[in-house]
Amino acid sequence: MDGPGPLGDFLQARRARLRPEDVGLRDLGPRRRVAGLRREELAQLAGVSVSYYARLEQGQSRAASAEVLGAIARALLLDKHERAHLDRLADAARRAPRARRSRPEKVAAETRELLGAVEDIPAMVLGRRTDVLAWNTLGHALLAGHLDFHDPDDPARRPNIARMLFLDPHCRDLYTDWKRKVRTVVGSLRVAVGKFPDDPQLAELIGELTMKSPEFVTLWRDHRVKPCDGASYELRHPAVGTMTVTQQTLSIARSPEQALVLCTTPAGSPSGEALILLRRMSPGPASPTVPERAPSTGKPS
Repeated sequence: MDGPGPLGDFLQARRARLRPEDVGLRDLGPRRRVAGLRREELAQLAGVSVSYYARLEQGQSRAASAEVLGAIARALLLDKHERAHLDRLADAARRAPRARRSRPEKVAAETRELLGAVEDIPAMVLGRRTDVLAWNTLGHALLAGHLDFHDPDDPARRPNIARMLFLDPHCRDLYTDWKRKVRTVVGSLRVAVGKFPDDPQLAELIGELTMKSPEFVTLWRDHRVKPCDGASYELRHPAVGTMTVTQQTLSIARSPEQALVLCTTPAGSPSGEALILLRRMSPGPASPTVPERAPSTGKPS
C-alpha cells in the first residue's frame, strides 16, 4: 500500500484536531512539535499499544477489530457520522481494491413521476457523486438556469453539484454564504468516498477539484464528515433577487445511492413570493432537438 491510505489520513486529521486539554490530559512535556495529540497520547487514551496505532495510521495494518475501532473513536471524540465513516474506511482497508468504472446512473420512472408531482417545489435527484441525474423545471430555474435543462439526461454532460460550486462562477455567486455551503458538500463527498472507495469516477472528481480549486484542497484536508441532510441558505438569484430556501435531502428507497433534494420556503414569506415569481418566469423546458426527417413520399425505399 502506498502511503497511509484513506483510513490513515482520516485518523491523522482527527488526531491533529484535538488538544491535550480536550481529552483531559495535562501537557507537561517539552514543546510540542505536532499539531494536536501525539500518537502515544492517542494510543494511551484508546488502550492500544503505540506501535499498533502507528501501524494503523501508516496503512500497515488492515485488521482492526470493532472493539479497537470503538476505543479509537471514543479517544478521538468522533460524532456518529465520523464513527460511521471510520467503520467504512476500516472495512474498505480490509478488502482488496476493485476499481472499475460503473454504468451511468439512471433515474427510475417512479422517481421521475415524483419530480413531476412536486413541480411547484424546486427539486432534483442527485447520484452517488453529487451528479444531477434529473431536476424539475423549478429546480433547474432556481439552481442552474444558465445550463440546458436536458443536460442531466446525457451522462457526458451531467452537471455535478460539487464541481459547479467550486468551478462555476454562477453557482459560487448564488450562495451568499458560499463557504458554508461548500463545507457541507465536501463533508458529503467524504461520506461518499467512505461508501465507495473503489469508484474511479469519484476519484477523478476529487482529483479534478484538487487540481483546479485551492479552496477545495483546504477543505478536503480537514477530513470533515457530515452528510447533507437539511439546511437553510440565502440565495442571490439573478432573476428574482435575494431569497432564503431550506434544502432537504431525502433518501430514495428503491435507489439507495440516489437522493431527492427539495428546496422550500415559508408560505407567504418574501422568499415564497420570490419563488412564485420565478415559477411564473419559467415556462418549462423545450423538448430536446430532434433532427428533421425528409417528408415521406409514401413509396417504399
